[in-house]
Amino acid sequence: MACRLGSLVLLFLFTAYAEARAKLASSLNATDGICATMVQTQGYLCHEHKVTTEDGYILSMQRMPMSRSGRAANQPPVLLQHGLMMDGITWLMNSPDESLAFILADNGYDVWIANARGTKYSRGHVSLSPSDPAYWYWTWDELVAYDLSATVQYVHDQTGQKLHYVGHSLGTLMALASFSQHNLLNMFRSAALLSPIAYLSQLPSPLTRAAADAFLAEELYWLGLREFVPGEDAAAKLLAKICGMPGMNCSDLMTEFTGKNCCLNSSNSDAFLNHEPQPTATKNMIHLAQMIRKGTIAMYDYGNENDNMEHYGKPMPPVYNMTSIPEDFPLFLSYGGQDTLSDVNDVKVLLENLKDHQADKLVVQYIEDYAHADFVFGVNAKQIVYNPLMSFFKLQ
Repeated sequence: MACRLGSLVLLFLFTAYAEARAKLASSLNATDGICATMVQTQGYLCHEHKVTTEDGYILSMQRMPMSRSGRAANQPPVLLQHGLMMDGITWLMNSPDESLAFILADNGYDVWIANARGTKYSRGHVSLSPSDPAYWYWTWDELVAYDLSATVQYVHDQTGQKLHYVGHSLGTLMALASFSQHNLLNMFRSAALLSPIAYLSQLPSPLTRAAADAFLAEELYWLGLREFVPGEDAAAKLLAKICGMPGMNCSDLMTEFTGKNCCLNSSNSDAFLNHEPQPTATKNMIHLAQMIRKGTIAMYDYGNENDNMEHYGKPMPPVYNMTSIPEDFPLFLSYGGQDTLSDVNDVKVLLENLKDHQADKLVVQYIEDYAHADFVFGVNAKQIVYNPLMSFFKLQ
């Protein structure tokens, strides 16, 4: 099945890839930053920042130091980290009364918004261009080791304070992996993990699992396509091939990928499509597919013992051990019963690894009717998720 599916997509990949990249470059030339387009238009003060990682990537960050009324922040800094194929606009998409970044600012927090490498506003590098294949030679291992380290250190240095962290989806995996290695803990007050991604072996979405099992990302990589650009034409054609496989139901792609979201504002769909999805590295997609197929949380597997020995000094990739997360580090985990990416059974495996966590340092929230996108775009997320999250922060 993998070979047959791969041969079907070869023809359109090269042309669609070039078209999507040209479209992305055009949009970048015509686009102002997140502060100007998404924050200041709502009446909030916002500052653009640039952070350079140890491996040379130049990341954009946005700081919201005041409430809409102009009251300066009197609460600690909070760093917001988006998920896969998203960017910092994740936290600003809804109205100020419904979006977490605005809500935190209006409650006195010093809000910092991160944008991972390769996304629209974080495509700089000290020596490489996004058109260079080497620019895309990374997975979420590098997001943990370099992006997260750089942004956390920057916020800590700028504010002189320990910070709270909020991650969604892949943003939770970045934090969990870092905590398991005992990195950055001295700069954090706590972490809130929305739709936590750690174990992925029990994903119920046939569409997501089919893409992983068919080695689609590997085929793109072997073809030399290092940047995974979810452009409209490429995505439509690729999905058409997957949806043609037996048992696929692609009548509602959002539901297929994220679960049946209960509480999204349909009027925001145009705004969402104007900003998302964002590019990522094809190698990163391979890494996530490895997690789905193998059921492990490990570093990238280069596919043979010799290459793994060259990179890690051992024949198998090192594992991120969730049981090594310090038992006294404050964690807030919120997950949904309808989520097909942060699946309930996979979250239970994570919670089993955290079973020795100090009871007063672990808050677990289960929302039966929430799916993956509800945690960041739900119109009632303030009442259901964000208010309890801020109550948790105030205890730390």
